[in-house]
Amino acid sequence: MSKKTIVNPKLYEIIENAPEEEVKRQEYFIEKLKEEIHSREQRLGRKLKCMVNTFGCQMNARDSEKILGILEKAGYEEAEDEKHADFVIYNTCTVRENANNKVYGRLGYLGSLKKKNPEMIIALCGCMMQEEHVREKIKESYRYVDLVFGTHNIYKFAELMVNAVYTNKQIMEVWDSTDKIVEELPIVRKYSFKSGINIMFGCNNFCSYCIVPYVRGRERSRKPEDIINEIKSLVNDGVSEIMLLGQNVNSYGKGLENPITFAELLHQITEIDGLRRIRFMTSHPKDLSDELIDVMASSPKICKHLHLPVQSGSTDILKVMNRRYTKEQYLMLVDKIKARIPDISLTTDIIVGFPGETEEDFEETIDLVEKVQYDSIFTFIYSKRTGTPAAKMGNQVPEEDVSRRFDRLLNVVQDISAKRMERLTGRTYEVLVEDINTQLEGFVTGRLENNAIVHFKGNTSLIGQYLNVHLDECKGFYFLGTAV
Repeated sequence: MSKKTIVNPKLYEIIENAPEEEVKRQEYFIEKLKEEIHSREQRLGRKLKCMVNTFGCQMNARDSEKILGILEKAGYEEAEDEKHADFVIYNTCTVRENANNKVYGRLGYLGSLKKKNPEMIIALCGCMMQEEHVREKIKESYRYVDLVFGTHNIYKFAELMVNAVYTNKQIMEVWDSTDKIVEELPIVRKYSFKSGINIMFGCNNFCSYCIVPYVRGRERSRKPEDIINEIKSLVNDGVSEIMLLGQNVNSYGKGLENPITFAELLHQITEIDGLRRIRFMTSHPKDLSDELIDVMASSPKICKHLHLPVQSGSTDILKVMNRRYTKEQYLMLVDKIKARIPDISLTTDIIVGFPGETEEDFEETIDLVEKVQYDSIFTFIYSKRTGTPAAKMGNQVPEEDVSRRFDRLLNVVQDISAKRMERLTGRTYEVLVEDINTQLEGFVTGRLENNAIVHFKGNTSLIGQYLNVHLDECKGFYFLGTAV
């Protein structure tokens, strides 16, 4: 912690006495935070509450579970919304411009809440905070924000929080990079029966439209033994499904002292007793190996669902995107996957309106979508991200063309997805029950191995269980079913 932020003698003493070893150090700061929270509760005569609001990807969601774990261990209770919270943190995403704008809009609301509750602490973290122009805007326009940190020092959260509660100045500590991976800290999982697992951090691909390598840093892989031990611990705690997380899991293990492939790691994970389902994301098409396909095909534990972002069906656009594969190579890969895993469910991401995209390029994308027959597609309109090569490209596509293409792609996607889903109607599949359905009274919601959603009659006692469910009726993007 930088001593220039220390303005309280007690804070100085706390930091001077902190252990050096990182996990013990953060545990020490959690205890110090707990003491201060208890003191404030005694003064106010009530429990202090917190709210963690997550924007963005599943890696952000996993980070938020860590933040909430630390807050709860320190004594906070989770609030139902910002209005009832004494501490609010936004874990931000910056992949698209609207994500930034959403955060700024919410910050204005938090400012009005803080006027009513001066005890409130407001914090910001995540990818958006890695951008210098964002930090400057916060300094100038949102001075009531108490704490700002980024993606590389999230494991320092307890230490930063102690600094925040003892300081009357805005604390902003964002690192450009780190070589540390610290995972052995408290965590509050959203689900008791499934969990995400970080296997690596960062990205080395530098797709021309993407800000992620700049805000998440270079690739860093966790040691396989640490991953295995964490999964075993989770299984012992009741977890039966895990999601392996990384910006590009296919690159896992390359920088380790003893290199290991993602396929080898996946095989080791399949041998863990008590684990029933394994998922992973995201896979980059350029380095999805035959070895990985073979491991997926051979293990009944690995879910037959693969998210394989293509981004465009035009080889010319793919080259400008720096994706490092052609349309033909992608289609060959899909054919290879389907040959080994005939019942595979394929999903993808597609960007419409990338700079320089012509009508011919867009037709290539439509052609690819029709050939692959994806189960579902996440479609995005190109969003210019400051700091990326694509943002400097002059041949931006007119808005009316982008809108027209996006609508047409959406129609094609919906038609294909509906047909892909409809083929499953009348069959019975194993379903993991995940939650109570909030729209249909007396129903629960579950997920098939292929990631499809089904709603059927049930109650809370079924949550976390595996049941065979007959798919009675396809409703487009989900099913209505009956437990059998």
